[in-house]
Amino acid sequence: MKINLPAVAMLATLVPGPAQAAALSDAEATFLDQLVTASVVLEQRCDGYEVDGRGGVQLGARLLGSPEAAMAMIDAYAAAIKARDGESYDPGKFRPEVSDAAGKTFRRVRADLIKDPKRACAAYGDAGVDRGLLRRY
Repeated sequence: MKINLPAVAMLATLVPGPAQAAALSDAEATFLDQLVTASVVLEQRCDGYEVDGRGGVQLGARLLGSPEAAMAMIDAYAAAIKARDGESYDPGKFRPEVSDAAGKTFRRVRADLIKDPKRACAAYGDAGVDRGLLRRY
């Protein structure tokens, strides 16, 4: 029997009770929100911003307690993106709660960027620079 991993990940989000993944901690939710916001700025091609990978890991380490915890959240977000896009991903890094929270933030920020790109790019881009996730070029 062949198991479809995206289907398993989808089912994991639907299972009620103890089998369902734990909620994000406040620190995880904060870092993920900031990480997703910065990635949407880049995805929407806001002029003048690029990723600051080292700064992102440093921010995550401050919020989550270690660079390893920051990288684990970054990896979980990457797995969520791949799962959503139907690409191959490491199921050990996929966390349904990360996927759900990232999707909500992505839709909210993207809607703002589409509605008023100039204002939203400046606001979200500058916030990403201030946090160390983005840098200006």
